[in-house]
Amino acid sequence: MLKNEVAGALAGVRVIDASRVLGGPVAGQILGDHGAHVIKVEGPEGDDTRKWGPPYLGKNSAYFSGANRNKSGMTLDLNSEVGRDQFFALLESADVLIENFKESTLAKWGIEVSTFTNRFPRLVHCRVSGFGSDGPYGGLPAYDTAMQALCGLMSVNGDQQSGALRVGLPIVDMTTGLNAVIGVLLALQHRERTGMGQLVETTLYANALSMLHPHAPNYFATGQCPIQTGNAHPNIYPYDSFQTENGHLYLAIGNDSQFSMFCHHVGLSELPADPRFATNPKRSENRDTLRDLLSPVLAGLDGKMLALDLMRKGVPCSPVNTVEEALLDPHTAHMGMVVEMEGGYKGLGSPIKLSRSPASYRYSPPEKTELVKEGSWQRN
Repeated sequence: MLKNEVAGALAGVRVIDASRVLGGPVAGQILGDHGAHVIKVEGPEGDDTRKWGPPYLGKNSAYFSGANRNKSGMTLDLNSEVGRDQFFALLESADVLIENFKESTLAKWGIEVSTFTNRFPRLVHCRVSGFGSDGPYGGLPAYDTAMQALCGLMSVNGDQQSGALRVGLPIVDMTTGLNAVIGVLLALQHRERTGMGQLVETTLYANALSMLHPHAPNYFATGQCPIQTGNAHPNIYPYDSFQTENGHLYLAIGNDSQFSMFCHHVGLSELPADPRFATNPKRSENRDTLRDLLSPVLAGLDGKMLALDLMRKGVPCSPVNTVEEALLDPHTAHMGMVVEMEGGYKGLGSPIKLSRSPASYRYSPPEKTELVKEGSWQRN
Protein backbone atom coordinates (compact mmCIF):
# COMPACT_ATOMS: atom_id res chain seq x y z
CA MET A 1 0.00 0.00 0.00
CA LEU A 2 1.39 3.39 -0.99
CA LYS A 3 1.86 6.22 1.50
CA ASN A 4 -1.46 7.88 2.32
CA GLU A 5 -3.49 5.03 0.76
CA VAL A 6 -6.17 3.63 3.02
CA ALA A 7 -8.71 0.85 2.97
CA GLY A 8 -11.22 2.64 5.17
CA ALA A 9 -14.93 1.96 5.32
CA LEU A 10 -15.51 4.60 2.61
CA ALA A 11 -12.47 3.84 0.44
CA GLY A 12 -13.36 4.50 -3.19
CA VAL A 13 -16.05 7.07 -2.33
CA ARG A 14 -15.30 10.42 -3.97
CA VAL A 15 -16.56 13.55 -2.19
CA ILE A 16 -16.59 17.15 -3.40
CA ASP A 17 -16.81 19.39 -0.33
CA ALA A 18 -17.81 22.85 -1.53
CA SER A 19 -19.09 23.92 1.89
CA ARG A 20 -17.77 26.62 4.17
CA VAL A 21 -17.53 27.45 7.88
CA LEU A 22 -18.39 24.38 10.00
CA GLY A 23 -21.42 22.09 9.50
CA GLY A 24 -20.53 20.98 5.98
CA PRO A 25 -16.75 20.87 6.54
CA VAL A 26 -17.23 18.71 9.67
CA ALA A 27 -19.23 16.26 7.54
CA GLY A 28 -16.51 16.21 4.88
CA GLN A 29 -13.81 15.60 7.49
CA ILE A 30 -15.70 12.65 8.99
CA LEU A 31 -16.11 11.07 5.55
CA GLY A 32 -12.42 11.69 4.85
CA ASP A 33 -11.33 10.16 8.16
CA HIS A 34 -13.07 6.97 7.12
CA GLY A 35 -11.40 6.63 3.76
CA ALA A 36 -13.32 8.82 1.32
CA HIS A 37 -11.32 10.87 -1.17
CA VAL A 38 -12.43 14.41 -0.32
CA ILE A 39 -11.66 17.47 -2.46
CA LYS A 40 -12.36 20.78 -0.74
CA VAL A 41 -13.39 23.37 -3.33
CA GLU A 42 -13.07 27.01 -2.27
CA GLY A 43 -13.69 30.29 -4.03
CA PRO A 44 -10.87 32.81 -4.57
CA GLU A 45 -11.63 34.41 -1.18
CA GLY A 46 -11.31 31.06 0.60
CA ASP A 47 -13.34 29.58 3.43
CA ASP A 48 -14.25 32.32 5.93
CA THR A 49 -12.79 30.30 8.79
CA ARG A 50 -9.26 30.52 7.36
CA LYS A 51 -9.30 34.04 8.84
CA TRP A 52 -10.92 33.05 12.16
CA GLY A 53 -7.74 33.48 14.17
CA PRO A 54 -5.52 33.78 16.01
CA PRO A 55 -4.52 31.17 17.01
CA TYR A 56 -3.05 29.41 14.00
CA LEU A 57 -1.69 25.95 13.21
CA GLY A 58 0.92 26.66 10.58
CA LYS A 59 -0.64 28.89 7.90
CA ASN A 60 -4.21 27.85 8.73
CA SER A 61 -6.30 29.17 11.58
CA ALA A 62 -6.81 26.61 14.34
CA TYR A 63 -10.56 26.89 13.69
CA PHE A 64 -10.16 25.95 10.01
CA SER A 65 -7.74 23.15 10.87
CA GLY A 66 -10.25 21.58 13.24
CA ALA A 67 -12.73 20.76 10.44
CA ASN A 68 -10.70 20.23 7.28
CA ARG A 69 -8.33 17.29 7.80
CA ASN A 70 -8.08 14.52 5.19
CA LYS A 71 -8.98 16.76 2.26
CA SER A 72 -7.09 17.94 -0.78
CA GLY A 73 -7.71 21.51 -1.84
CA MET A 74 -8.75 23.32 -5.02
CA THR A 75 -9.67 26.94 -5.71
CA LEU A 76 -12.30 27.61 -8.39
CA ASP A 77 -14.05 30.84 -9.29
CA LEU A 78 -17.66 29.68 -9.46
CA ASN A 79 -18.74 33.19 -10.38
CA SER A 80 -17.26 32.52 -13.81
CA GLU A 81 -18.68 30.20 -16.44
CA VAL A 82 -15.28 28.53 -16.76
CA GLY A 83 -15.16 27.86 -13.02
CA ARG A 84 -18.65 26.39 -13.03
CA ASP A 85 -17.75 24.15 -15.98
CA GLN A 86 -14.71 22.93 -14.04
CA PHE A 87 -16.88 22.32 -10.98
CA PHE A 88 -19.40 20.25 -12.95
CA ALA A 89 -16.53 18.30 -14.50
CA LEU A 90 -15.46 17.33 -10.97
CA LEU A 91 -18.99 16.11 -10.24
CA GLU A 92 -18.95 13.72 -13.21
CA SER A 93 -16.85 11.28 -11.17
CA ALA A 94 -18.13 12.23 -7.71
CA ASP A 95 -20.29 10.13 -5.42
CA VAL A 96 -21.13 12.91 -2.96
CA LEU A 97 -21.42 16.68 -3.13
CA ILE A 98 -21.54 18.69 0.11
CA GLU A 99 -22.43 22.37 -0.28
CA ASN A 100 -24.03 25.25 1.55
CA PHE A 101 -24.47 27.81 -1.22
CA LYS A 102 -27.18 30.42 -0.77
CA GLU A 103 -30.09 29.79 -3.10
CA SER A 104 -29.73 33.36 -4.32
CA THR A 105 -26.15 32.54 -5.29
CA LEU A 106 -27.23 29.41 -7.14
CA ALA A 107 -29.91 31.43 -8.93
CA LYS A 108 -27.30 34.00 -9.98
CA TRP A 109 -25.33 31.14 -11.50
CA GLY A 110 -28.42 29.85 -13.27
CA ILE A 111 -28.50 26.70 -11.13
CA GLU A 112 -31.42 25.19 -9.25
CA VAL A 113 -30.96 22.85 -6.28
CA SER A 114 -32.36 20.00 -8.37
CA THR A 115 -29.76 20.59 -11.10
CA PHE A 116 -27.10 18.45 -9.46
CA THR A 117 -29.05 15.20 -9.14
CA ASN A 118 -30.89 15.78 -12.42
CA ARG A 119 -27.58 16.07 -14.23
CA PHE A 120 -25.84 13.34 -12.22
CA PRO A 121 -28.52 10.78 -11.21
CA ARG A 122 -26.13 8.72 -9.02
CA LEU A 123 -24.90 11.75 -7.10
CA VAL A 124 -25.72 12.08 -3.40
CA HIS A 125 -26.17 15.83 -3.02
CA CYS A 126 -25.87 16.91 0.62
CA ARG A 127 -27.14 20.42 1.16
CA VAL A 128 -26.53 22.20 4.48
CA SER A 129 -28.45 25.42 5.04
CA GLY A 130 -29.71 27.65 7.82
CA PHE A 131 -33.48 27.33 7.34
CA GLY A 132 -34.10 25.48 4.10
CA SER A 133 -35.32 27.08 0.91
CA ASP A 134 -38.93 27.90 1.80
CA GLY A 135 -41.19 28.66 4.75
CA PRO A 136 -41.25 31.86 6.84
CA TYR A 137 -37.45 31.89 7.25
CA GLY A 138 -36.57 30.18 3.95
CA GLY A 139 -33.29 31.34 2.45
CA LEU A 140 -32.31 33.57 5.37
CA PRO A 141 -28.73 33.52 6.74
CA ALA A 142 -27.89 31.62 9.92
CA TYR A 143 -24.95 31.05 12.26
CA ASP A 144 -24.68 28.68 15.19
CA THR A 145 -25.29 31.04 18.10
CA ALA A 146 -28.18 32.76 16.37
CA MET A 147 -29.79 29.32 16.05
CA GLN A 148 -29.10 28.59 19.72
CA ALA A 149 -30.98 31.78 20.52
CA LEU A 150 -33.85 31.31 18.08
CA CYS A 151 -34.52 27.64 18.86
CA GLY A 152 -34.54 27.85 22.66
CA LEU A 153 -31.15 26.30 23.47
CA MET A 154 -29.86 29.46 25.13
CA SER A 155 -33.07 29.81 27.14
CA VAL A 156 -32.38 26.59 29.07
CA ASN A 157 -28.63 27.14 29.43
CA GLY A 158 -27.39 29.07 32.46
CA ASP A 159 -29.21 29.78 35.71
CA GLN A 160 -31.61 32.37 37.09
CA GLN A 161 -28.72 34.70 37.95
CA SER A 162 -26.89 34.47 34.63
CA GLY A 163 -29.93 34.43 32.38
CA ALA A 164 -29.82 32.76 28.98
CA LEU A 165 -26.30 31.74 27.93
CA ARG A 166 -24.73 30.54 24.71
CA VAL A 167 -23.54 26.95 24.89
CA GLY A 168 -19.76 27.35 24.88
CA LEU A 169 -19.14 25.48 21.63
CA PRO A 170 -20.78 25.45 18.18
CA ILE A 171 -23.10 22.61 19.06
CA VAL A 172 -25.67 23.36 16.33
CA ASP A 173 -23.08 23.38 13.55
CA MET A 174 -21.44 20.21 14.83
CA THR A 175 -24.73 18.36 15.21
CA THR A 176 -25.67 19.48 11.71
CA GLY A 177 -22.39 18.02 10.42
CA LEU A 178 -23.07 14.70 12.16
CA ASN A 179 -26.59 14.47 10.77
CA ALA A 180 -25.29 15.41 7.32
CA VAL A 181 -22.98 12.37 7.48
CA ILE A 182 -25.86 10.15 8.61
CA GLY A 183 -27.93 11.43 5.68
CA VAL A 184 -25.11 10.82 3.21
CA LEU A 185 -24.58 7.26 4.43
CA LEU A 186 -28.32 6.55 4.28
CA ALA A 187 -28.44 7.88 0.72
CA LEU A 188 -25.38 5.85 -0.32
CA GLN A 189 -27.05 2.73 1.10
CA HIS A 190 -30.22 3.55 -0.85
CA ARG A 191 -28.14 4.05 -4.00
CA GLU A 192 -26.56 0.64 -3.45
CA ARG A 193 -30.03 -0.88 -3.78
CA THR A 194 -31.51 1.36 -6.47
CA GLY A 195 -28.61 2.88 -8.38
CA MET A 196 -30.05 6.35 -7.77
CA GLY A 197 -28.67 9.25 -5.79
CA GLN A 198 -30.82 11.87 -4.09
CA LEU A 199 -30.86 15.20 -2.27
CA VAL A 200 -29.96 15.07 1.42
CA GLU A 201 -30.88 18.32 3.16
CA THR A 202 -30.30 19.23 6.77
CA THR A 203 -30.68 22.66 8.34
CA LEU A 204 -29.23 24.40 11.35
CA TYR A 205 -32.76 25.29 12.43
CA ALA A 206 -34.04 21.70 12.43
CA ASN A 207 -30.89 20.42 14.13
CA ALA A 208 -31.12 23.02 16.88
CA LEU A 209 -34.72 22.03 17.55
CA SER A 210 -33.80 18.34 17.51
CA MET A 211 -31.51 18.87 20.51
CA LEU A 212 -34.26 20.16 22.82
CA HIS A 213 -34.33 16.99 24.88
CA PRO A 214 -35.75 16.64 27.50
CA HIS A 215 -37.07 20.19 27.39
CA ALA A 216 -39.40 19.74 24.41
CA PRO A 217 -40.90 16.47 25.75
CA ASN A 218 -41.33 18.13 29.15
CA TYR A 219 -43.13 21.05 27.52
CA PHE A 220 -45.37 18.74 25.46
CA ALA A 221 -46.30 16.86 28.65
CA THR A 222 -47.00 19.86 30.88
CA GLY A 223 -47.48 22.94 28.72
CA GLN A 224 -45.02 24.74 31.02
CA CYS A 225 -42.11 26.56 29.41
CA PRO A 226 -38.73 25.20 30.66
CA ILE A 227 -36.46 27.54 32.59
CA GLN A 228 -32.75 27.65 33.37
CA THR A 229 -31.69 25.10 35.97
CA GLY A 230 -27.95 25.77 35.92
CA ASN A 231 -25.99 22.55 36.21
CA ALA A 232 -28.96 20.61 37.55
CA HIS A 233 -30.99 18.24 35.38
CA PRO A 234 -34.70 19.14 35.15
CA ASN A 235 -35.88 15.52 35.54
CA ILE A 236 -33.29 13.72 37.69
CA TYR A 237 -31.65 14.37 41.07
CA PRO A 238 -28.92 14.43 42.29
CA TYR A 239 -27.72 15.21 38.75
CA ASP A 240 -25.81 18.36 39.58
CA SER A 241 -22.46 19.95 40.36
CA PHE A 242 -21.15 20.13 43.94
CA GLN A 243 -18.14 21.87 45.45
CA THR A 244 -15.48 19.60 46.98
CA GLU A 245 -12.24 20.49 48.72
CA ASN A 246 -10.34 20.46 45.39
CA GLY A 247 -12.79 21.52 42.72
CA HIS A 248 -16.29 20.70 41.58
CA LEU A 249 -17.70 17.19 41.31
CA TYR A 250 -20.56 16.40 38.96
CA LEU A 251 -22.89 13.70 40.23
CA ALA A 252 -24.91 12.01 37.47
CA ILE A 253 -27.06 9.64 39.50
CA GLY A 254 -29.74 8.12 37.31
CA ASN A 255 -31.49 5.53 39.48
CA ASP A 256 -32.27 4.53 43.05
CA SER A 257 -29.55 1.89 43.23
CA GLN A 258 -26.87 4.40 42.30
CA PHE A 259 -28.22 6.85 44.87
CA SER A 260 -28.05 4.18 47.56
CA MET A 261 -24.45 3.27 46.67
CA PHE A 262 -23.44 6.93 46.69
CA CYS A 263 -25.05 7.63 50.07
CA HIS A 264 -23.46 4.63 51.75
CA HIS A 265 -20.05 5.58 50.35
CA VAL A 266 -20.14 9.16 51.70
CA GLY A 267 -21.61 8.26 55.12
CA LEU A 268 -25.22 9.26 54.47
CA SER A 269 -26.69 5.76 54.61
CA GLU A 270 -29.93 6.99 56.18
CA LEU A 271 -31.00 9.04 53.12
CA PRO A 272 -32.15 6.22 50.77
CA ALA A 273 -34.75 5.15 53.36
CA ASP A 274 -36.02 8.69 53.88
CA PRO A 275 -39.42 8.98 52.13
CA ARG A 276 -38.39 12.35 50.73
CA PHE A 277 -35.48 10.77 48.81
CA ALA A 278 -36.41 7.11 48.29
CA THR A 279 -37.23 7.49 44.58
CA ASN A 280 -36.11 9.81 41.82
CA PRO A 281 -39.49 11.61 41.60
CA LYS A 282 -39.29 12.33 45.33
CA ARG A 283 -35.63 13.40 45.12
CA SER A 284 -36.46 15.68 42.23
CA GLU A 285 -39.38 17.25 44.10
CA ASN A 286 -37.20 17.76 47.19
CA ARG A 287 -33.98 18.66 45.41
CA ASP A 288 -33.28 21.84 47.37
CA THR A 289 -33.51 19.99 50.69
CA LEU A 290 -31.36 17.14 49.38
CA ARG A 291 -28.75 19.52 48.04
CA ASP A 292 -28.51 21.20 51.45
CA LEU A 293 -27.81 17.80 53.01
CA LEU A 294 -25.22 16.70 50.43
CA SER A 295 -23.28 19.95 50.01
CA PRO A 296 -21.54 20.18 53.42
CA VAL A 297 -20.48 16.52 53.27
CA LEU A 298 -19.04 16.77 49.74
CA ALA A 299 -17.30 20.06 50.52
CA GLY A 300 -14.93 18.26 52.88
CA LEU A 301 -13.97 15.44 50.50
CA ASP A 302 -11.30 15.02 47.80
CA GLY A 303 -13.50 15.31 44.71
CA LYS A 304 -11.06 13.71 42.26
CA MET A 305 -10.52 10.61 44.39
CA LEU A 306 -14.20 10.45 45.26
CA ALA A 307 -15.13 10.48 41.57
CA LEU A 308 -12.87 7.51 40.82
CA ASP A 309 -14.07 5.58 43.85
CA LEU A 310 -17.72 6.17 43.00
CA MET A 311 -17.29 5.27 39.32
CA ARG A 312 -15.60 2.02 40.32
CA LYS A 313 -18.64 1.24 42.44
CA GLY A 314 -20.95 1.92 39.48
CA VAL A 315 -22.01 5.50 40.26
CA PRO A 316 -21.59 7.87 37.26
CA CYS A 317 -19.80 11.09 38.22
CA SER A 318 -16.76 13.13 37.31
CA PRO A 319 -14.56 15.99 38.40
CA VAL A 320 -15.37 19.14 36.40
CA ASN A 321 -12.23 19.33 34.26
CA THR A 322 -10.83 22.15 32.18
CA VAL A 323 -10.26 21.61 28.45
CA GLU A 324 -6.54 21.19 29.16
CA GLU A 325 -7.19 18.58 31.87
CA ALA A 326 -9.52 16.65 29.55
CA LEU A 327 -7.04 16.65 26.65
CA LEU A 328 -4.15 15.57 28.91
CA ASP A 329 -6.16 12.83 30.63
CA PRO A 330 -4.44 9.43 30.10
CA HIS A 331 -7.72 7.93 28.88
CA THR A 332 -7.83 10.53 26.09
CA ALA A 333 -4.53 9.19 24.80
CA HIS A 334 -5.68 5.60 25.30
CA MET A 335 -8.73 6.28 23.11
CA GLY A 336 -6.57 7.83 20.37
CA MET A 337 -8.43 11.12 20.62
CA VAL A 338 -5.46 13.42 19.99
CA VAL A 339 -3.89 13.19 16.52
CA GLU A 340 -0.53 14.62 15.49
CA MET A 341 0.71 14.72 11.90
CA GLU A 342 3.67 16.01 9.93
CA GLY A 343 3.80 19.76 9.53
CA GLY A 344 2.71 20.56 13.07
CA TYR A 345 -0.93 19.52 12.77
CA LYS A 346 -2.60 18.52 16.02
CA GLY A 347 -6.29 17.79 16.31
CA LEU A 348 -9.01 15.63 17.78
CA GLY A 349 -9.31 12.05 16.60
CA SER A 350 -12.42 10.32 15.31
CA PRO A 351 -14.77 9.05 18.03
CA ILE A 352 -16.04 6.36 15.62
CA LYS A 353 -14.03 3.19 16.24
CA LEU A 354 -14.39 0.43 13.62
CA SER A 355 -12.62 -2.90 14.21
CA ARG A 356 -11.98 -3.82 10.56
CA SER A 357 -11.76 -0.43 8.86
CA PRO A 358 -10.64 2.15 11.41
CA ALA A 359 -10.34 5.87 10.77
CA SER A 360 -7.01 7.09 9.44
CA TYR A 361 -5.29 10.45 9.35
CA ARG A 362 -3.54 10.98 6.03
CA TYR A 363 -3.58 14.66 5.12
CA SER A 364 -3.21 17.83 7.11
CA PRO A 365 -5.82 20.51 6.27
CA PRO A 366 -5.09 21.98 2.83
CA GLU A 367 -3.38 25.33 2.52
CA LYS A 368 -4.96 27.87 0.21
CA THR A 369 -4.30 26.88 -3.41
CA GLU A 370 -3.87 29.00 -6.52
CA LEU A 371 -6.98 29.66 -8.57
CA VAL A 372 -7.49 27.02 -11.26
CA LYS A 373 -7.66 28.93 -14.54
CA GLU A 374 -8.72 28.01 -18.03
CA GLY A 375 -5.87 26.23 -19.75
CA SER A 376 -4.45 24.87 -16.48
CA TRP A 377 -7.49 22.74 -15.76
CA GLN A 378 -7.06 18.99 -15.76
CA ARG A 379 -9.86 16.69 -14.68
CA ASN A 380 -8.91 14.38 -11.81
